[in-house]
Amino acid sequence: MADTPLILASSSSIRLELLKNAGVSVTAVAARIDEAAVRMALAQEDAKPRDVADTLAELKARKIADRNPAGLVLGCDQVLAVGDDIWSKAETVDEARDQLGKLSGCMHHLHSALVLYHDARPIWRHIGTAKLTMRPLGEGYIQAYLNRNWPEVSYSVGAYQIEREGIRLFSAVEGDYFTILGLPLLPLLSYLSLRGFIES
Repeated sequence: MADTPLILASSSSIRLELLKNAGVSVTAVAARIDEAAVRMALAQEDAKPRDVADTLAELKARKIADRNPAGLVLGCDQVLAVGDDIWSKAETVDEARDQLGKLSGCMHHLHSALVLYHDARPIWRHIGTAKLTMRPLGEGYIQAYLNRNWPEVSYSVGAYQIEREGIRLFSAVEGDYFTILGLPLLPLLSYLSLRGFIES
């Protein structure tokens, strides 16, 4: 049985790499949506961070599925939440320094949502959550860290990449590694196998 090709509705290189490394036949097509407008609208409705991630993942999947109605399309989104406050990616070094200063010595959550479309309709969704506690960081260390890792960390909310030097920022990590990277891979592979989209 041949695997059903998957369309990843994302420009994330790490998500694409994770799927390819798992032997999934996949191509990536960036889904351009106005995330800021969606987040603002959901904030006005007091939506929880998990729901924001889920909504954004579905909108991305739907946009690509509308152009590929017979395809198998995966939409993804990840939200960093401190309490019920949702953070965006730092656009400047100063913003990154401020984010790391606020996260220093504190706990936050990463919510990673997946929504799978097939034949232009949603057939499966999953939200994985990880809890991360950052160790206390001095201003000098934060600056040195950013000197070494900017602009690479600008692509990640919270200004860290846990698969790289960012792991040194943490005192505790609770949750699935793939969820932290933005793609809860094990439940996805399990579902794809169960439905016969990939060989099992």
